[in-house]
Amino acid sequence: MTDFAGKHGLVVGVANKRSIAWAIAQAVAARGARLALTYQSRFEEHVGELGQGLGQPPLVLPCDVGSDDQIKAVFERVDAEFGGLDFVVHGAAFAPRAALENPFSETSRDDFRTTLDISAYSLVALTRAALPLMEKRGGGSVVTLSFLGSDRVFPNYNVMGVAKAALESTVRYLAADVGPKNVRVNAVSAGPIKTLAAAGIKGFSSILHVYPERAPLRRNVDANEVAEAAAFLLSDAARGVTGEVLLVDAGFHAVGL
Repeated sequence: MTDFAGKHGLVVGVANKRSIAWAIAQAVAARGARLALTYQSRFEEHVGELGQGLGQPPLVLPCDVGSDDQIKAVFERVDAEFGGLDFVVHGAAFAPRAALENPFSETSRDDFRTTLDISAYSLVALTRAALPLMEKRGGGSVVTLSFLGSDRVFPNYNVMGVAKAALESTVRYLAADVGPKNVRVNAVSAGPIKTLAAAGIKGFSSILHVYPERAPLRRNVDANEVAEAAAFLLSDAARGVTGEVLLVDAGFHAVGL
């Protein structure tokens, strides 16, 4: 039921080999999926090189998720190449440095708008563009990436926590909206992992130290564990699951003190 042979997917948000989106791409490609990977301009070389390591050469395309024109161009290419789409992985997130370094109350209107646009609204834009391609395949699955900062305050996570809260709400509203077309929308909320995005959060290493002390499994999780959970949600094995936020954090979310 987690076989992806004959399935086509789009993975958005790969930056380098430490990206959770890249771990997901590897997990589904190993099960037979053919992929399209998108990159932001500065990551073109990284994504191109990574793609060469997949079993089937991926379609590699530029995409700024803040641009409706670029999103449209990506899905036109994917449709022309694949003739439909079975799943989308949304791993796009961004907050201006000042919004992460300064006190939350000093978040500027522009930084707030930018963070919510790239980190949450882009899921709406990508799902909308994917719908016609998924309908050709009889349905599909969308998975996005979140973090417990959506529900609890983490030091210096600031506006990104607000964006993740909006993202998780977006998952539920999209799931209700596109469910009648047999399209599912879910999120994986990962524990702290050393990614490029995490490097921009001051004091992130202290979060990595807290989880092994308090999480029921007494450890952190790695990108491969998150990728396996995402692959489940993308697969037919999860065909009855939608509107869900699946926490893969060694159980940290379940404890109080």
